Amino acid sequence: MSQNQKLYVGSLPYKTTEDELYQIFSQFGAIVSVKIVTDRVTGQSKGFGFVEMEKADDAQKAIESVNGSELGGRTLVVSVARPPQERERGGGRGEEGGFQRQRRFRDR
Repeated sequence: MSQNQKLYVGSLPYKTTEDELYQIFSQFGAIVSVKIVTDRVTGQSKGFGFVEMEKADDAQKAIESVNGSELGGRTLVVSVARPPQERERGGGRGEEGGFQRQRRFRDR
């Protein structure tokens, strides 16, 4: 049995719906899930999403067919999704982390 394959779909027109993505990718095989990434505050699309296909072979066919195609005047970028990387906590100040407030109290 083939392993599921998650695809990154980038350069999406901001008005693209998950249903539209489903329709595009379902031509190549069974879909497990579709997710367009949205801004937490505004709820607007960030212009990319993920499609998880049931079979890796179908995902490869979808990449070959959809990558570089046009949707709503934009050229789509489709590739195998990379696993999320661990985000470093803090603001890049070495081992101290991000914002640091030091309080110094004098003996009274």
